[in-house]
Amino acid sequence: METFALLAQGFAVALTPDNLIWSIIGVTLGTAIGVLPGIGPATTVAILMPLTVGLPPVSAFIMFAGIYYGAQYGGSTTSILLNTPGEAGAMMTALDGNAMARRGRGAQALATAAIGSFVAGTIGTIGLTFAAPLLVEIALKLTAPDYFALMVLSLATVTTMLSNPTGGGSIAFGLAALFFGLLLGTVGLDPQTGQARFAFGVPELLDGIDTVVVAVGLFAIGETLYLAATDGGKVDSLHKLRGSFWMSREDWSRSWRPWLRGALIGFPIGAIPAGGSEIPTVLSYTLERKLSKKPEEFGMGAIEGVAGPEAANNASAAGALSPLLALGLPTSSTAAVMLAAFQQYGLRPGPMLFDTNASLIWGLIASLYIGNVFLLVLNLPMAGVWVRLLSLPKPWLYGGILVLSSLGVYSLNGNAVDLVILWVIGMVGFVMRVVGVPIVPCVLGLILGPLIEQQLRRSLAISQGDWTVFVTHPVSVVFLLIALAFVVSPIVSGLRRPKPQSAVGITQ
Repeated sequence: METFALLAQGFAVALTPDNLIWSIIGVTLGTAIGVLPGIGPATTVAILMPLTVGLPPVSAFIMFAGIYYGAQYGGSTTSILLNTPGEAGAMMTALDGNAMARRGRGAQALATAAIGSFVAGTIGTIGLTFAAPLLVEIALKLTAPDYFALMVLSLATVTTMLSNPTGGGSIAFGLAALFFGLLLGTVGLDPQTGQARFAFGVPELLDGIDTVVVAVGLFAIGETLYLAATDGGKVDSLHKLRGSFWMSREDWSRSWRPWLRGALIGFPIGAIPAGGSEIPTVLSYTLERKLSKKPEEFGMGAIEGVAGPEAANNASAAGALSPLLALGLPTSSTAAVMLAAFQQYGLRPGPMLFDTNASLIWGLIASLYIGNVFLLVLNLPMAGVWVRLLSLPKPWLYGGILVLSSLGVYSLNGNAVDLVILWVIGMVGFVMRVVGVPIVPCVLGLILGPLIEQQLRRSLAISQGDWTVFVTHPVSVVFLLIALAFVVSPIVSGLRRPKPQSAVGITQ
């Protein structure tokens, strides 16, 4: 009953006129930018994050939540009409969604994606409402060594999963990105001794490198430069919408079960470290194909292939918010950027925030219910408006993002050093994308690095310098062993994988 009372207080916060306006602005901006090809939720939040500095925290995070959900919705439009997934989670939607568009059923594909996103987003938000307080109760029982081990586990799982998702990536690249982020997190004054670290005599670096600057540099600047270099000269083949958005009785019959199944798959997987949106969408697509009475239609325009993955994609967004709010641990790239947004306001998500700033947390959760309704109203009747954004010239789009990102970062502190850092990090992000180095471990290393250092020093202070404190606590040792397994298993599997034999000429 306490959860319902807190949620009611959250609705009282979210339903104020000011916050309703910010929710509408958030879902509108999120959908509009999410529609544009190549720009996912993480990049959208990173671009707009510096522009919210003057807002109250509750209003800012209600807008961020709207941007997050709106960008998830908008990505389906690009996948269906352009066959260009804006993010990895929309890849499966593109398989059958674009096939439906080629057959003149793009309107129905957008409709099932929008309604499925609403259904799954609502179910996921209900899961968040009840899962977050349970995670808080668990978190309150953890000690400093447990927190240290939990954050190490989070870094290990995200780094290995993103570096080696299918066995073909390089774990070394992921670890390099992680340690680069950890290095960035050490810049500034030592929290215990007050000594300057890696500041190189630059006064602006004594407070450390702003996580917002790094997030915008990697996700907005680096990603935009990469898109301009790879896709800037290509002409997109847009399939125009024809006919009514109204789904037939058969479409409804074939969609509602995938909506529910996708939601039940997406939420729990989105909540685990490195679960993200890719894994649940692939699982949903595979499940729907196995359960379908017409599996031969998959890849040719099966509506279940759009309904299930889109539902899983949006439910995973709510799942990712559960550990972010309750434990302060991001499990996806967008959650990592939102964690940077919390730090922008001097807030640290976790169990204490539920006590010290309950209106913010529950107002944010309540706004997700409201934002889902706004998104359904925006996406169905205004789909034609969003489609017109796809005709925006790419040079204008990429140039606008770079200018907006630079102005936003400069507005944070009003100094040119942030701009230099932004563009240096942006160029590093561009090189990382070209080489194939994952970006998220770098951001997580920057954000969680100082927290890991804090918990490490606290643990050693409690144990009077005894390092065995991390293996004498049962929870801590379990987390560390799992983290070790995540790092070692890809290396071992890579060594066991047979090497391709090169053709060698045999002379007789």
